[in-house]
Parts: sequence; structure tokens; C-alpha cells
Amino acid sequence: MELGSSAASQRRCQDGSLAGRQSLGQGMGQGVAFTVAPVGRFMAVEIGGIDLAQPFDAAVRDALLDALVEHKILVFPGQQLSQEQQLAFTLRFGEAEGHVVRDWRNQRFGAVHTVSNLDPEGKPTTDLRSNGNYFWHTDKSYHDIPSLATILHAIRLPPTGGDTQFADMVRAYEALPEAVQEKIAPLRVVHSWQASRANTFNRPATAEEIAEQPPVVHPLVRTHPVSGRKALYIGKHTSHIEGMDVGEGRALLYQLLDFATRPQFLYAHAWKPGHLVMWDNRSLLHRASGDYDMAQHARLLHRMVVRGTRPY
Repeated sequence: MELGSSAASQRRCQDGSLAGRQSLGQGMGQGVAFTVAPVGRFMAVEIGGIDLAQPFDAAVRDALLDALVEHKILVFPGQQLSQEQQLAFTLRFGEAEGHVVRDWRNQRFGAVHTVSNLDPEGKPTTDLRSNGNYFWHTDKSYHDIPSLATILHAIRLPPTGGDTQFADMVRAYEALPEAVQEKIAPLRVVHSWQASRANTFNRPATAEEIAEQPPVVHPLVRTHPVSGRKALYIGKHTSHIEGMDVGEGRALLYQLLDFATRPQFLYAHAWKPGHLVMWDNRSLLHRASGDYDMAQHARLLHRMVVRGTRPY
């Protein structure tokens, strides 16, 4: 199968994003006029003039959700949030999703999940408990109802490196030849926590984890519930394509992943202290970059996930 781009798909991929000022009136909470400035070439904007530790009204929330759909990644600089404040911010957008993964004591993470390279004594290490963050994925696709958005808040950072990379699955899908789009349109993919652990060379999923999160099936091409645009729905949590020879299906998934993570579809976010980044899991893959001295420098972020809707 040849993966390329047609003139028509290239036209669909032209940047139509908007950068400017969103002015919002007073509501029941905090009425805010926030700024929107482009960060990446075709996705990611910086949202200025808003303190996320303070309450805000439904108009602000809806405007932020609109910006999320349009730009896919929202960067909020200069935020100093406690875990409780980050939880309150997250709950403005929906239900907070729990985590299957356990910590080094085999205890479930709380609503706010710490993502770091720290050992149980709090020291930087290269001996990570799990390296799944360094593989392309969309959060919680092994859930029957996966996530809408992930919210990650920078707490401690290395002096350089440790970026988070994002791949735009909408642009990648639209760049596929029409013949490939037609071939993959009806296909459905099995996602599972068990497959995720195997794909990332981590310890096998436990019987308890498998029982908690049995395999689920999602469309290979999902439709965004707000924008209506189609996107590839792939990544490290996938096992195989339903009804297809396992080897053949996995080969197709790897081929699509290689195509969708080409440089023309990528944005790398360079973290700064106080950054809070919110992204649309319905449109993106992401992974962490390990290009820093993990043995010497800490990278610690607080993560929360907003539950979404069943892909279709």
C-alpha cells in the first residue's frame, strides 16, 4: 500500500486557524478576556491573560473548548496550581478519568497522576518504572469511552530537552490517498492495556488490570464529535485489526503510524516552568522525548484526563 498525499488532501490541510483576542463577558464566575497567540506552525496556541487557579464561568469554559477543537493544543503559561486547583480546573470540562497504571508500590494513582523520572526516594533515574510515555499514543484508547483531553502541568523540568511531541491525526488522515482512506474506512481496531504493555516492552499486564480493562474495539478512522473531521485512531495501545490476519493487521497499523508521525504532522512542545498544556486526544497522538540526562535532572509533571465519548 502506497501512502502519500494528493492535491485535494493537501488543500484540505492548509492552515485555517485563527489567532487573535477572545473577549468574553461577565457570567456567574470570572469573566475573562484572554489572548490567543500561535505557537506551532499549524497547531498549538498560547492562551494568555487567565489565571487557572481562579474560577471562571461557562462562557470562558466554552470558549476554551472551542479553541481546543480548532487548535488542538492549548498552552497556558505562568500557572502555579496546587493539585486541588488542577483538579478543579479539570472538572470544569467534564468527568476526571482514573488510571489503570499503578505506582512502584502497586497502588493505583489518584486523580492527579504524577509523571516523572524519579525513583521511590525522589531521585532522578534512568531506571523507569514504565517507559510507555515515550511511545506514540492517545490517552486511554484502551477504555471503552476514552479521553477527551489531557491536562499536564509542569512542576520540575530539566534545563534542556524533555519536550512533548504531538502528531496531528486529522492532517495525517487527510493527507492519505483517497484509495487508502477508502480501504481503512470500515476497519475496526482492538485496543487493550495488555497490548500496550507488550508494545512498550514493559512488565506484562496483571490479571487484575486485564479484568479491570478488557480489550475494546474502536474504529481505525474516528470522527471528531464536534468538528466532524476524520482522524486516524492508532498508537501503542492497539493490538490488531478485527477480522484481519493478526500479522497483516499489525503491519498496516505500523505503516499508518510511520506515515502519521512524519515531520510535516508534528509539533514539539518545549516546556517552561509554570506551563499547563491541555490537548485534544480525539485529534492527536503524543509522546515524551527522552533527550535529557535522566540520571541528573528531574522531569515532573502533574497529569489529569477528562473523560470523553465513545469513538465512532
